[in-house]
Amino acid sequence: MNIDALRDLSYGMFIVSSSFNNEDAGCVVNTVTQITSVNPTIAISINKDNYTNKIIKESKRLAISILSTDTDIKTISQFGYKSSKDINKFIDINYEIINDLKIVNDNICSYIIGDVVNIINVDTHDIFIIRVVDMKKVSDKIPMTYKYYQDNLKGKSPKNAPTYVNEYNKEGHSRYKCIICGYIYDDEVEEVKFSDLPDNWKCPVCGVGKDKFIKV
Repeated sequence: MNIDALRDLSYGMFIVSSSFNNEDAGCVVNTVTQITSVNPTIAISINKDNYTNKIIKESKRLAISILSTDTDIKTISQFGYKSSKDINKFIDINYEIINDLKIVNDNICSYIIGDVVNIINVDTHDIFIIRVVDMKKVSDKIPMTYKYYQDNLKGKSPKNAPTYVNEYNKEGHSRYKCIICGYIYDDEVEEVKFSDLPDNWKCPVCGVGKDKFIKV
């Protein structure tokens, strides 16, 4: 099978958040799909290892912030490459509380709030079936697609994402991979070789230092 065929599937970029017993959690997902139009129903795939998965199962409700192309890469990094178990992801984030759930405020197109009506176990992931209870379009900004995220923000799929694919090395290139987010630094396409980057250089996607990169 040619796995590149999967790259032709279309995805959006969203922050899914939930709260239970005063504990907040959130993560970036790219698999949010409308299932029905009457009594709107949505399906969301989230890795079982994500702490947000645990909080959603306990609370039985969640919020979806639909990101726009103006979303800062730092917001995506905070929600995409760190765990809600370890940090409060909403620190330094402009958010609004709606129906007791936190919605990311900056540069979103819309938000959707819903209740979990079913959970489908699929190997490494759970598919949450959500019945929409509230939603609002808050701006006319352009929704961010996963392709835009890859092409313009140079983002990669975290290892827990359904779309994660191990990068392969192109023969003859000196390439370095961030072990946190998967970002690839390629000496052939960058203006500065990785070995010549200053010690305080940070990964442009997740913000970690050079010590978190391995040569591939």
